[in-house]
Amino acid sequence: MSTIAVNKRASFDYEIIDKYEAGLVLSGAEVKSIKTGHISLKGSFVTFRGTEPFLTNADIPFYKFAGNPANYDSRQPRKLLLKKSEIKNLLGKIKVKGLTLVPIRVYTKKRLIKLEFGVGRGKKEYDKRESIKQKENKRKTQRLLRNIG
Repeated sequence: MSTIAVNKRASFDYEIIDKYEAGLVLSGAEVKSIKTGHISLKGSFVTFRGTEPFLTNADIPFYKFAGNPANYDSRQPRKLLLKKSEIKNLLGKIKVKGLTLVPIRVYTKKRLIKLEFGVGRGKKEYDKRESIKQKENKRKTQRLLRNIG
């Protein structure tokens, strides 16, 4: 499994409760574009239309060697492939106030492109400051241990 794209803001803005893996419905040119590393999860989220999950607002530019498409939207919603039991579970979870579905990373599994997303609860401002302090303290201790050893 090689990671193609990571949503760094997901772990900073949200407290991830559960993680799920889903397949993406893509065209051939979109697959080529993703495998060359051209995808951005910044500002993207997972929504439901009825009972079907979609990855919304993820930017996948058209593969430059595949010609010029007439009406291609790089931020169009893309359908996610999940089991029925997982969809029912997710529908129940997002009805709870304050929970949202946040894409975490896109990666390849054998020859398939997968999306890892999580059920997250938004962090408050003071939680974000606390996580910044923890990261800085961890870096300081790592530097000290490196200098001593």
